[in-house]
Amino acid sequence: MPVAIITGASKGLGRALAEALAERGWDLVLDARTARPLQEAAAVLSKYGARVRALPGDVTDGAHRGRLVAAARELGGVDLLVNNASALGAEPLVRLESLAADGLRRALEVNVVAALGLVQEALPLLRRSAAGAVIAVSSDAAAEAYETWGGYGASKAALDQLSAVLGEEEPGLRVWAVDPGDMGTDLYAAAVPQDDDPRPDPVSVAPAFLRLLDGRPASGRYRASALLEQR
Repeated sequence: MPVAIITGASKGLGRALAEALAERGWDLVLDARTARPLQEAAAVLSKYGARVRALPGDVTDGAHRGRLVAAARELGGVDLLVNNASALGAEPLVRLESLAADGLRRALEVNVVAALGLVQEALPLLRRSAAGAVIAVSSDAAAEAYETWGGYGASKAALDQLSAVLGEEEPGLRVWAVDPGDMGTDLYAAAVPQDDDPRPDPVSVAPAFLRLLDGRPASGRYRASALLEQR
């Protein structure tokens, strides 16, 4: 069975992607900072018949990243790495004039540095896969200027560029940066708590990622909405 590592997998988009893959027979290595919801997610996903390894921890910890890859190796390798774990830099979001340097550093550490570190750790196994792929969960804030989204958007823009270069350097892999669009997640609620407008469930976005896996288009940046529009 193919094996995927998914960070930030206890809820939101990470959980939705994990369930979509479990339904297809994938084995999973899941990460999240909080143990209880991660273990609850793993218990549900195991009912699909998937072998699931749930490892709570912080992706900025190199030893934790090493454990994620070691768990995948025990399952047979790494066919897909999904860098989904994200930090906002401030909760709620603030204008750049008020953005604390430590908050920006945290966003960059989680969204960029840790993502690259996990790619580096998993790269030997990804290269051995017949269909190795890396997905970086991006944001429209990486490409558009929205008030208060500067720090988070800058970190996602950096992640996009790392993904683009990785795609050039690793032509044997598929490297996709994906803008999932608006979603009703805890991350968004923490970013803009005063916004009560309903947003799509991440479950509705997961099929866009499956289309990438099925079609294996060239490495690059994709919008989930455009993928879902394809016939």
